[in-house]
Amino acid sequence: MPSTITAEHVRELLRSPDRDPRLVLLEGRARVVSAEEAGTDRLRGAVEVVSRDDLAGRFGPGEPSDGDLETVAARLEAVVAELGA
Repeated sequence: MPSTITAEHVRELLRSPDRDPRLVLLEGRARVVSAEEAGTDRLRGAVEVVSRDDLAGRFGPGEPSDGDLETVAARLEAVVAELGA
């Protein structure tokens, strides 16, 4: 089942109240989870796509535009597709 990483996933990751959130794929679905949750049995087999810290470095200061979020989402989706995750 193909994944679909959207601008909303990127926005959710950047705005997450968790200390160290991650965007993961589990059974073909993108989800934002805490680093602690990512290591649980419930998420066994999930593939980490990117952490907020890694993602935040791709943007300049201030709130990213919708276009920026769309561009990053498309790039992340392309990487996931290449990996076959």
